[in-house]
Amino acid sequence: MFKKILIANRGEIALRVIRTCREIGIKTVAVYSTADAESLHVRFADEAVCIGPAASSESYLKMSAILAAAEITNADAIHPGYGFLSENAKFSKLCEEHGIKFIGASEEMISRMGDKASARATMKAAGVPTIPGSEGLLDTFEETEKLANEMNYPVMLKATAGGGGKGMRAVWKKEDLKDMWDAARQEAFACFGNDGMYMEKLIEEPRHIEIQIIGDSFGKACHLSERDCSVQRRHQKLTEEAPSPFMTVALRKKMGDAAVKAAEYIKYEGAGTVEFLVDKHKNFYFMEMNTRIQVEHPITEQVIDYDLIYEQIKVAAGIPISGKNYLPKLHSIECRINAEDPYKDFRPSPGKITTLHIPGGHGVRIDTHVYAGYTIPANYDSMIAKLITTAQTREVAISKMRRALDEFVIEGVKTTIPFHRQLMDHPDYIAGNYTTKFMEDFVLLPEDE
Repeated sequence: MFKKILIANRGEIALRVIRTCREIGIKTVAVYSTADAESLHVRFADEAVCIGPAASSESYLKMSAILAAAEITNADAIHPGYGFLSENAKFSKLCEEHGIKFIGASEEMISRMGDKASARATMKAAGVPTIPGSEGLLDTFEETEKLANEMNYPVMLKATAGGGGKGMRAVWKKEDLKDMWDAARQEAFACFGNDGMYMEKLIEEPRHIEIQIIGDSFGKACHLSERDCSVQRRHQKLTEEAPSPFMTVALRKKMGDAAVKAAEYIKYEGAGTVEFLVDKHKNFYFMEMNTRIQVEHPITEQVIDYDLIYEQIKVAAGIPISGKNYLPKLHSIECRINAEDPYKDFRPSPGKITTLHIPGGHGVRIDTHVYAGYTIPANYDSMIAKLITTAQTREVAISKMRRALDEFVIEGVKTTIPFHRQLMDHPDYIAGNYTTKFMEDFVLLPEDE
């Protein structure tokens, strides 16, 4: 087992890793930018090293600074959390070259699954259902137009290096294809320096359902059931739940088996997520694989009573998994609390938190790094807390979430709490009747209504 782990991240996920390490007797090193000097992950780690100024490119994304911090503190492993360098193949390789264990996927695995076109081809070879589409990248517009006509509209153009909805365009009719092709390529090149495109059949009324998997260094994998992440805005998740209200026993078995097959086919090591689009007829198609821990991992932990961070550490240390698949015993919902103004198109709202009251009670969990007096930097993602409620049934989990949101007081900045509170009263959400298009028709009522 490792003696000391450096957490190459910030905020709530850094604090989350520190907590598990402390419970199992592993020393921790926090790294931080000058903007995060007062963050709780710095305070609760055994050691802390400043790695640069506020800009991510000069701190949390600066591999040389992070590796230097690991070496001067004698850390024998690095946990990357999510985002930043968590799916960076070069960083994974550099850790290996420096004799430091990267608690995540190998360079080969990240490269293989990080490129969407390559991942799709790999999954197809593994026998996992994939969305009908192009075989590899599209070289010309003429090739794209011909395939779109063969597949029938609507189709979806996707950047191979994409993420967060960048470089994606839905095309509903032939006349729009050229404009969408040009726009998607330009956006992809601007965001990722890569304008490679592929195309898929557009799945109508889709749900975004992902399967949590764990694989060990002995080629064995298991799944930990599903999460429904369909409530999204601009391809960014807003709330998630486990299990999915759309799921059936038969569909869970099929999707779980497919995810395990995918993981074992590529000999995946570590925690990962196989993401699927599921249509209204309950046909499911591989979308992508995330080779890291997910933001929404707590709801899986809640419904199966399982510490995913601990499991990541054990697998990285060479300890085999049990090989047992896990089924949900409870129901859990997560609301991402962002420092954003939902009444102004979710505009970021950084600044100082003047008042903070965190809800509590049975079945309520808060993962956060903020406190009264904390200043939210403008330099990073706007998520400041994850509010999770867990109960025997979905109805009670929603009821607990309403109560917890009513208790949650954050003053000094705008947050998404009012949005989540209205979501919990929305008839379609209550009925579990939502898709990835849900937010297109959602109307936020004024605060006094």
